[in-house]
Amino acid sequence: MDNFTFYSPTYFAFGKGMEAKAGELVKRFGGSKVLIHFGGGSVVRSGLLERVELSLKEAKIDFIKLGGVKPNPRSGLVYEGIELCRNEKVDFILAVGGGSVIDSAKAIAAGTIYDGDFWDFYEGKPVTNALPVATVLTIAAAGSEGSPDSVITKEEGMFKRGASGEALRPKFSILNPELTQTLPAYQTACGITDIMAHLYERYLTNSTDVEVTDRVIEALLLTMKNEGPKVIADPNDYQARANIMWAGMLAHNNCAGVGRSQDWSSHCIEHELSALYDCAHGAGLAVVMPAVFTYNLNHNVMRFAQAAVRVWGCEMDFEHPENTAKAGIKALQNFLISIGMPKNFAELGANPADIEKLAHTACYGNGGDGHVYGFVKLEQKDVENIYKLMV
Repeated sequence: MDNFTFYSPTYFAFGKGMEAKAGELVKRFGGSKVLIHFGGGSVVRSGLLERVELSLKEAKIDFIKLGGVKPNPRSGLVYEGIELCRNEKVDFILAVGGGSVIDSAKAIAAGTIYDGDFWDFYEGKPVTNALPVATVLTIAAAGSEGSPDSVITKEEGMFKRGASGEALRPKFSILNPELTQTLPAYQTACGITDIMAHLYERYLTNSTDVEVTDRVIEALLLTMKNEGPKVIADPNDYQARANIMWAGMLAHNNCAGVGRSQDWSSHCIEHELSALYDCAHGAGLAVVMPAVFTYNLNHNVMRFAQAAVRVWGCEMDFEHPENTAKAGIKALQNFLISIGMPKNFAELGANPADIEKLAHTACYGNGGDGHVYGFVKLEQKDVENIYKLMV
């Protein structure tokens, strides 16, 4: 196990009706002028936005609103939010929505009190200071409700990149599983896939003797394997929704990733797909992960074989462990297909003619040095070969 530090200060209010506590919690964490940041019509149609506004009014908290966040959130709205927060002297940002809304809120929070271009943080500058952010979560997926991370698409060049810093961890997050029950099955499945990707990105490590976090990750993957099909079959299964929602947070607040190197090549390679084609991030990951894992299999066959046995119930072939490893990757892909995820470029809406462009942008775009780093150090030709496995 490697040396590490870990601090996860987010206060979680979990369960039915907890959105009614939004105003009380904003006041507790020092907010007096709030930007409510949200996406499209679902939070309006469901009455959630109105309930949050009422809670703030009851707590005598002043607020303004900025909607319009899209999946794969854009830099243009971030710039608009920064200007609005500065002009209105906002001191707290409340994200009402899923990962895209939370990521956009975090970018605004960092950019509002920064003298330069907020995109500096998405080119590698650590975020050390930001307005406080909190969340009312509406989909279990990105884990941004408990993480120090944010991902934004820069419209100039269509680069999708991440920023990170402890200042971006939400002060509080309200998690009501009931809010996820109206999600379409496809969005639910995308969320399940994203959660599983966050777990695999930590599982694929070059660190040794990490049994504790191996077992934590395996337990969370088993939870997704068991609970995922339940909510696809019955969207109103509250207990399954609750287990998935909490697993999604644990998958990405990094309690499962401490003391070990991590991968993230699947995310980097997928980001080019969702930036160019505007596909759902989870759907992209469903196509990317089996290809990346297959390509990197020989780097550490036993790591893939261990997941195959412990998570997917495959029988260990000690003479030919690569057979076990491949069976585990196939089991993952079959599971994702079974919950409605795409299996190849065609189903994702991606064009094989763009492979060279996608790989070049992944390796060189936004100041890249020609590699994708992680479990295996990949060059452009490697990334091209991985994309070809998806066709």
